[in-house]
Amino acid sequence: MSHDIIFSFNDIKATQAAAFLVKLHGQPSMSYLGLLKMLYVSDRRSLESSGYPITGDEFVSMKYGPVLTRIYDYVKPQGGRVFSDYWSSYIATVASPRNPQKKVYITLIDDPGDDELSPIEEDILRAVYQEFGHLDPFKVAEWTHSLPEWIDPQTLDRKVVKISILELLNYLNISDEQIQEIRETAERERYLDEVLNG
Repeated sequence: MSHDIIFSFNDIKATQAAAFLVKLHGQPSMSYLGLLKMLYVSDRRSLESSGYPITGDEFVSMKYGPVLTRIYDYVKPQGGRVFSDYWSSYIATVASPRNPQKKVYITLIDDPGDDELSPIEEDILRAVYQEFGHLDPFKVAEWTHSLPEWIDPQTLDRKVVKISILELLNYLNISDEQIQEIRETAERERYLDEVLNG
């Protein structure tokens, strides 16, 4: 089996995509689970329509459905193993004063703008928000359990299971020729990213 496709994570686009959804939501602040679900669905739909996700983050299965792994670390209430100065300059995870043990929200500190997002990516984010933004995040998480790439990690006695991009592209009925193009684009983007960022 061919090695999996790895995209180049774009911290700025990830932050702008998250902020775009939070701005659409307005007040009250957005549930962190809701944000995680909508960013995953947005990346998945972008991958399906254009062959490239918005954020470039890795896809993983967790108890409450699939998520983007770095962004999960950015927003989880206890703080994750991965930290971003850029993200934390614009987006904060805050506890609800009424129920600080359970309710966790995402709020904007400042607006990072949207200059890294293409109009098509903004359309995807907007459509995903219109579909899921006002639903109970746990209902959305339950819906993501129906996605073919999700594996319940508890069945493997684990907390996290990596989602194979190759398998996901097959679920999305992407042709072998298109998959090869996606692989080449991803490798080129990663190479350029390494050159530019040392």
